[in-house]
Amino acid sequence: MKKLIEGIVDFRKNITEESRDLFARLALGQKPDALFIACSDSRVVPNLFASTNPGDLFVLRNMGNMIPPHSSPDQDSSALAAIEFSMHSLNIFDIIVCGHSECGAMQMLHDKKDTKCCPHLASWLKYGEDSAKLAKKGMEINPGLSLTNQISQINVLQQIEHIKSYPFIQERIAKNKLRIHGWWFDIGRADVYCYEQSVNQFILIDETEAKLILKRLEGI
Repeated sequence: MKKLIEGIVDFRKNITEESRDLFARLALGQKPDALFIACSDSRVVPNLFASTNPGDLFVLRNMGNMIPPHSSPDQDSSALAAIEFSMHSLNIFDIIVCGHSECGAMQMLHDKKDTKCCPHLASWLKYGEDSAKLAKKGMEINPGLSLTNQISQINVLQQIEHIKSYPFIQERIAKNKLRIHGWWFDIGRADVYCYEQSVNQFILIDETEAKLILKRLEGI
């Protein structure tokens, strides 16, 4: 807590007039560029590695960046509420599902640790069980990664399918009013990858890949 409290004091001391003006404008309303679904992991900071400012991203974070499918009898209302709000109130055009390396939730799926002490965690992890099963059966996205990281990458694609299972999402996609992207953050290298369906791999977002992504999006 000491670091947090001191950080708030430093923020007040060092904030520029330009930043104050930005927050003053944001107080009147928000118009973020994308809904960013990320893991709660403390090492994953979307605004840092995407170089975004306050107001640029509408962020949903939870264990393992997971979304319950439409078929689930006990859907998590908080995750779905964030998605519904981003679609209907903010009219967001892009959703990014971002997994990451060395994910604790994926490690638990890999190890199948006893979670009797944490019934809510156990219930939540079931939304990633299919990802673990596929990885253990030999499915690979980027060969050479550890099994835990393979689960993490597969999980990004599985959660995208979960999102697509909702009728209001399907309707927006059909009308070309919504795009869903899969990203993966390598903590150790501080690199971000995006999933390219044409090669079935997560590709490093460098200057070349960024140009290809932007060019493709211009045609949608």
